[in-house]
Amino acid sequence: MQLLATALLLCLGICTAAAHDDNGLARTPQMGWNTWNKFGCGISEETVLSAARALVSSGLRDFGYEYVIIDDCWQAPSRDPQTQSPRADPTRFPRGIKAVADEVHELGLKVGIYSDAGKFTCGRRFGSLDFEEIDANTYASWEIDYLKYDNCYNEGRAGYDLISFERFARMSRALNATGRPILYSLCNWGEDGPWNWATTIANSWRISGDITDKFDRYDDRCPCTSAIDCKLPGFHCAVTRIIDYSAPLGQKAGPGRWNDLDMLEIGNGGMSYDEYVVHFSIWALVKSPLVLGNDVTKMTSETLSIITNDAIIAVNQDPVGSPAVRLWREPQEAGGTVQLWAGPLANGATIIALLNTSPISQIVTIDLEKDVFMDSDVAQQKAAYRLFDLWQRADESNLVSRWGKDVGVFQSQVPSIYVDAHQIKVWKAVPADAALAVKEQYRLH
Repeated sequence: MQLLATALLLCLGICTAAAHDDNGLARTPQMGWNTWNKFGCGISEETVLSAARALVSSGLRDFGYEYVIIDDCWQAPSRDPQTQSPRADPTRFPRGIKAVADEVHELGLKVGIYSDAGKFTCGRRFGSLDFEEIDANTYASWEIDYLKYDNCYNEGRAGYDLISFERFARMSRALNATGRPILYSLCNWGEDGPWNWATTIANSWRISGDITDKFDRYDDRCPCTSAIDCKLPGFHCAVTRIIDYSAPLGQKAGPGRWNDLDMLEIGNGGMSYDEYVVHFSIWALVKSPLVLGNDVTKMTSETLSIITNDAIIAVNQDPVGSPAVRLWREPQEAGGTVQLWAGPLANGATIIALLNTSPISQIVTIDLEKDVFMDSDVAQQKAAYRLFDLWQRADESNLVSRWGKDVGVFQSQVPSIYVDAHQIKVWKAVPADAALAVKEQYRLH
């Protein structure tokens, strides 16, 4: 009888769970900046506000980077002893979070906060487990726009989909009950397959262990080779490991609900230019949130050129909201793989990417008919397509910059593509007749 009562309570929790993906937020993947990758626990009010001001002065806000997210270690040593409400560290944030949020909002940006579905956060501050309503109401009173919700010290309430669902759904319901639109970014590192149960309670969910600023370094602290059936997601996950995690999960995402491949490392110094281009491109193509993790107050022109590629950002923000999928992956003798990715875009366009994770250059032919458009009707398979290289900028004889460089019309195959080691080529394919009309419309003068 007791088991039946428990089951009914769990069922009630599922049936009444807020449909957070229908809260009107994250219709395209969220974009912003987060304190953690660069600063860890070494944050303060000035860290946050300096970054917010830099997002404006650098032009990043205008490219869509709108959320300024305060990650772990903003908390005081304990909750308010009378109300049990969360409170900010009085040394790091002497004016409190609300004052910081007000200044961020005045800059035309939105503000995010961090907590944990556990007794403690990963940095051993107080978590929100069993304090969901109090914390959600406090965040709303601070005019918070975004919550990143972690998974440390979860008191054993994990290891089974239904248990994890209910623990994270409690915060989802609490946020929705405040009446304030708060984007809910669930961060349980892919434990218990959140792509199967978080789609109605969160706007995004992490699919893997924490990223590290490395391209393909193997690390036993990131032990799994794929997201499926991984019970020990870990951390120190290289970019190529996370790409493998993400490959089968695109079918789970869409407007209002996204697979989160973790924050971006571009500009932190651990990878080459080409490797950072791969990192940014795949995150954009699979419709991961694009959340910067570098010091945006001190950026090189190279870093800025990558994260402001409006052609790639447009793919991420495409209104169709359909993640690209990996069509094939071929291991190479020298190590690594060559991979083909593709996916639909608005107005009949298609995104195509050729990725080389091996340590040597490759020459590859793409079969448009048999690979890229294999699931399309015969007319689409046989059609001619004009390709625009999204990492080459348009010139006076080409389209506006967000379309990239016109590299010609192809039918059936794109032959002899040279892809250097740890490099990606990304094209927007448009039916040739339609592309001609678009070129005339957007031709530069």
